[in-house]
Amino acid sequence: MRDHREYNGVMMQYFHWYTEADGTLWQRLAREAPALAAAGVTSVWLPPAYKGASGGLDVGYAVYDLFDLGEFDQKGSVRTKYGTREEYLQAIRAAQAAGIQVYADIVFNHKLGADGEEEFEATPFDPEDRTQPVGPLQPVRAWTHFTFPGRGRAAGSDGRMPYSELQWHWWHFNAADHNALDEKTSAVYLFEGKAFDENVDREKGNYDYLMGCNLDINNPDVRKELFYWGEWYLDTTGVDGFRFDAVKHVKSTFFLDWLHHLRVHAGRDLFAVGEYWSGEPEALQSFIEDTGGNLMLFDVALHYHFAEASRKEADYDMRTIFEGTLVREHPTLAVTLVSNHDSQPLQSLESVVEAWFKPLAYALILLRRDGYPCVFAADYYGAHYTDRGRDGREYEIWMERHQWMIDRFLEVRRDYAYGEQRDYFEESTCIGWTRHGNGDHPGGAAVVLSTAGAGEREMRTGSPHTAYEDATGHIPERVITDGEGRGLFRCPERSVSVWVARRER
Repeated sequence: MRDHREYNGVMMQYFHWYTEADGTLWQRLAREAPALAAAGVTSVWLPPAYKGASGGLDVGYAVYDLFDLGEFDQKGSVRTKYGTREEYLQAIRAAQAAGIQVYADIVFNHKLGADGEEEFEATPFDPEDRTQPVGPLQPVRAWTHFTFPGRGRAAGSDGRMPYSELQWHWWHFNAADHNALDEKTSAVYLFEGKAFDENVDREKGNYDYLMGCNLDINNPDVRKELFYWGEWYLDTTGVDGFRFDAVKHVKSTFFLDWLHHLRVHAGRDLFAVGEYWSGEPEALQSFIEDTGGNLMLFDVALHYHFAEASRKEADYDMRTIFEGTLVREHPTLAVTLVSNHDSQPLQSLESVVEAWFKPLAYALILLRRDGYPCVFAADYYGAHYTDRGRDGREYEIWMERHQWMIDRFLEVRRDYAYGEQRDYFEESTCIGWTRHGNGDHPGGAAVVLSTAGAGEREMRTGSPHTAYEDATGHIPERVITDGEGRGLFRCPERSVSVWVARRER
């Protein structure tokens, strides 16, 4: 897998959970791709493009039909939340024409929105400990039959279903959490003849089951269908890589098998990152070993550190910000992030990085050597929405727009943040680092940030007798380095300044 430090690549998650359900996201990307590329974005991670159980309102993670990219009248709409099939393909072509790679969001864990019920037998397990049955093998009735009638009706006179003939039945899954014959019992029902996969996260005893109809990834028909779908999807869309959803719930080696198959089919490298949402380094290490380092992972521990630092403010020891993080242990496999759609306010994994700290956090992922940074659309463009919290009350949320500052960081990353990195992490509330530049990008940069009062750090750059100016505009005075490249670099209180070698215009 290509090391993104070679060219200072930057990914953008080009959506959030509450992106407007007006079917315009694909059109918007097609328009904005040149501007994003000019700003320094080199790839975009797009939301699931296939039809979900809620049709045109579905974020995409409640997967109904992997083959319906906004083409068939299913679940109440032809388009998805983000647009039609043709608009999706046009957006991909526009982004790639602007020099931006496109990563597709792939959900292989579950399906929802079945077209019919089926009866069979299953054993109920404790939802909080899937190693403990709470009853005997018993009859159940569940929504497990997927026939895709909308897709079939659009097929034409021969009656064939476009793209795939497979109808999904209960034996293609291994578990569900609903039994229509027993509405009172709260359980995860393990289907007769099935087992929870052991090669998954150990939360809740065994975290194979997450939601909906849980795919039996060991079923030959399921594997054949997903491999075939991958070929079809890649041939249809021409995407450059994948973001795999919920990998902690799926047999880890399946992703390696599927990715290898697609890379051989495409005859080219394909980027891959998995969402293993855990702050436990041991769990991520196990996944990395199982997949042989062929997938990057999101640095969840670093996100949690950002959230904690933003809450504790001056009481957080910034010298420890990278302790126990993926980017420290596996710098070439870490996708670093500040926030995402699951961690944003009112979502299932809500873990808020407070607005005041986000510029500091983005400096920490965009201006350092290690990791493949991912900018979150709701942080870049801002967001406004309402939803109910866990307490049942409705809340109005405003997420602050940080585009101006992130653009400054992107510019510095593109033009200056190269070469040797020196860290100055001696104080708990004020840290800094320098990048010394290289032959193509001389001068480098110096970054200083503070979580309390105004900060200053004496730091050594790679450029003696050089004038540096603050790219953020926070500090108007220049810093002139001495004969060894040292200078005293400052920043305002609870803020960050980014110093770059002045270039004559």
